[in-house]
Amino acid sequence: MGFEVRRRLSAADAVTLFNAVVGFVAGAVAFADLQIAARLILLAVIADAVDGIVARNGDSSAVGPLLDSVTDVVSFGATPSLFLYVALTNEYGGFETAGPIAFVGIALLSSAYVVCSIVRTAFYSTYFDGPDERPGMPNTLGSIIIATAYLAGVTHPLVLSAGALVLSAAMIAPFDYPKPGPMHAVPMGVVQAVAVVAPTAFHRAGPRAMLAIALLFFALGPRYYWGE
Repeated sequence: MGFEVRRRLSAADAVTLFNAVVGFVAGAVAFADLQIAARLILLAVIADAVDGIVARNGDSSAVGPLLDSVTDVVSFGATPSLFLYVALTNEYGGFETAGPIAFVGIALLSSAYVVCSIVRTAFYSTYFDGPDERPGMPNTLGSIIIATAYLAGVTHPLVLSAGALVLSAAMIAPFDYPKPGPMHAVPMGVVQAVAVVAPTAFHRAGPRAMLAIALLFFALGPRYYWGE
């Protein structure tokens, strides 16, 4: 019978795969330009939201949830970790410059985010299937914070890495994060789009506004989300 890819993939799956492409490109571009990479991470977040909208409108497939989970690990787990790795090696050097011990430390520090993202995704897919069960911080939220922080001017790699460690712990923390409803998701998407298209306009207003929104949701969402 074969894979029958064309028959078994839906429009939502196509958007999901576009998300994977953008996430991979962001990781590759990070080695040349971290600002462009941060913008691409935000574009992948927007694509992730769009595929959810398309799927909820009935154009979904049986393989869609698995594709979405795998893509999330690529775009919002591996790519942010690679982003941090490049930021750290740009500052402190690679294997030859920093030395083997420091380089291993950089690699381990960078990998914490993707490891926690993998654990969170695997546990979520295996043990939780109810609409109200959303344990741990979504890796998309962590990616938004890392990318918008960089675009907002928070560029020191140790500051970014320390923040990423906090976000990593939040992904496997024992509390639920609500999913933003359309009333709030759409305006947030617009602010993200501004951060992607014009990150430096009006004194970095787009990324700074999105960073403030994301940090508020990170800190208050599990308990005080106004959409619940």
